[in-house]
Amino acid sequence: MSNQTINLTIIGAGLWGQALGKLAKYNQQNNVRIWSRRSSESLASVVKDADVILSAVSMKGVRPTIEKLKALTIPEETIFVTATKGLETKTIITPSQIWQQSFPTHPVVVLSGPNLSDEIEKGLPAATVVASDNTTAAGQVQEVFSSDMFRVYFNNDPIGTELGGTLKNVMAIASGVCDGLQLGTNAKSALLTRALPEMIRIGNELGASTETFFGLSGLGDLIATCDSPLSRNYRVGYGLSQGKSLEKVLEELKSTAEGVNTANVLVELAKKYRIAIPISRQVYRLINGKTTPQAAVTELMARDLKAEFDDLDFA
Repeated sequence: MSNQTINLTIIGAGLWGQALGKLAKYNQQNNVRIWSRRSSESLASVVKDADVILSAVSMKGVRPTIEKLKALTIPEETIFVTATKGLETKTIITPSQIWQQSFPTHPVVVLSGPNLSDEIEKGLPAATVVASDNTTAAGQVQEVFSSDMFRVYFNNDPIGTELGGTLKNVMAIASGVCDGLQLGTNAKSALLTRALPEMIRIGNELGASTETFFGLSGLGDLIATCDSPLSRNYRVGYGLSQGKSLEKVLEELKSTAEGVNTANVLVELAKKYRIAIPISRQVYRLINGKTTPQAAVTELMARDLKAEFDDLDFA
């Protein structure tokens, strides 16, 4: 695949879609087209000869995008790449699972990592992960995006890779609260350290590998998103800590913060699988007006004493 021109179509012209387009164009053998609902061209025309179709739409846009594509004739060798981070509200499944259910004979690849769009637009170096059950497809996508400014790794744990990028958005809201309340480095270090096993616990229940969460799409993305005002989810938490309503924060953001929806879905998932999610639960309570930032911190600090590495309740 690296010795031929690759036709890549990116669906979604937001900051993330534009950033991925820039990275793909950096490799001059790639022919890149970006499409959105506002494009003058039809979707059929931009995917007609696509070797790779990458979805960079929001979580709520995944199903509508798939329905549009199912109405077209897509060759079975075409690779679908999902760069969406979230969980579907009704089904509690990930974007890649939706894509694979909709196109069972196509290879589906997840792309996720510590990739802040603004930094990529500035040409700053970054790394990411592509993951798939089809390692050949993952390797081909790796070649499409790899360059001296963007290092791409691959693995065969798409669910773990996807969940790392999804769950850290909830933790980023908590991190924004922590910084907004000026709780200090000690508190934030403790928060992020406890956030990781919470993410792992959820991931393991859904079939993900623990190892994946210690990689770029887990710990790497957690660090990037929880320590940067460039992160939309971090800004949600920071805004809430300043006494603003969620509606006001999202209005100022003028963009989607997937961690809000994910926190709501996680509560249902935790009920279904009986998973302890103390941090995520406080975020859920906060965004739904059931607690205050200060009270959420107090509740986390007042939890029962326990061993740090408790196999029965690694929370």
